[in-house]
Amino acid sequence: MSEPTQSRPNRLPAPASLSSRSDRLFEILILTLASVIVLVFALSIYQLGTESWPALKRFGLDFFTQRTWNPVQGSYGAVAMITGTLVTSLVALAISVPLAIASALFVAEYAPRWLANPVGYLIELLAAVPSVVYGLWALFVIAPVLSRWEQGFFQAPEKIALYTACKNLWDSGSTTLQCFFVPSSFDGRGLALAIIILTVMILPYTASVARDVIRLVPQDQREAMYALGATKWEVISRAILPYARAGIMGGVILALGRALGETLAVAMVIGDSQDALKSLFGGASTMASVIANQFGDAQEALHRSSVVTLGLTLFFLSVIVNYVARLIIGRLTPKGIQ
Repeated sequence: MSEPTQSRPNRLPAPASLSSRSDRLFEILILTLASVIVLVFALSIYQLGTESWPALKRFGLDFFTQRTWNPVQGSYGAVAMITGTLVTSLVALAISVPLAIASALFVAEYAPRWLANPVGYLIELLAAVPSVVYGLWALFVIAPVLSRWEQGFFQAPEKIALYTACKNLWDSGSTTLQCFFVPSSFDGRGLALAIIILTVMILPYTASVARDVIRLVPQDQREAMYALGATKWEVISRAILPYARAGIMGGVILALGRALGETLAVAMVIGDSQDALKSLFGGASTMASVIANQFGDAQEALHRSSVVTLGLTLFFLSVIVNYVARLIIGRLTPKGIQ
């Protein structure tokens, strides 16, 4: 006959009035903190809108369709900056994504543990390097190499003739696709250098997120594929990547947001030309680089308002990118995980 067990006394519940009062205070606290974020967002839009109003009132939609940006003549059009921002960001993203996914697969699936951890740490370390360091590295290391390559590649007489013909076209205000690949200068700075440095800067964002989500793929899926006789590549392409695609897409959008808003490094290397894109190896500008280079020197009210309008445009562009990203991630997420 078993002895009766002594049951532990249950903790007495808190009085209902005290419990409800603490819950109410906690609810008010988190509501207040959450409202701060909404307030900051609303104040940012209000401030940018107020500062941008003189330029928008003066130019209207022409601000987004005109190519000329000339503070001396008081003419401001953002086509060159918007184009430069999209081209540098999207091309850098197109180059970095395959590299990032490959490095993530290597770290998560192929590398032994003694090698995977140091390589993963180095990839994450790239995200912690300040922008100014990337800019100085691009100016003193990559730009001279790019400049020597441009001079050597275009030394041939026919290339010089092509360069002269393109320069005449640029001076007359017209461009051709063929001229887009002919350098307008030989100092190494320009659109190509900005794309290269952006590619390096956004690579760790996609790679780190992709590595983490690949490691989260259930081991059962791998083992099931191997049990069916699948190869390593078939496991990756049919089990791992489809399961992790939503997370990888989130890392890609994170990298795109970083590329769109990157300011200092791009401003140091892109050449600060307000002309529409004429050459891959020539000067260009982005919205962020123009803000960084001209906001401090904008003494005229219209000039200052136009620069702020670029910031407002970049703000809404980032919002649109994030909204589209949420839609894409929602469609890519496997059913049952949402």
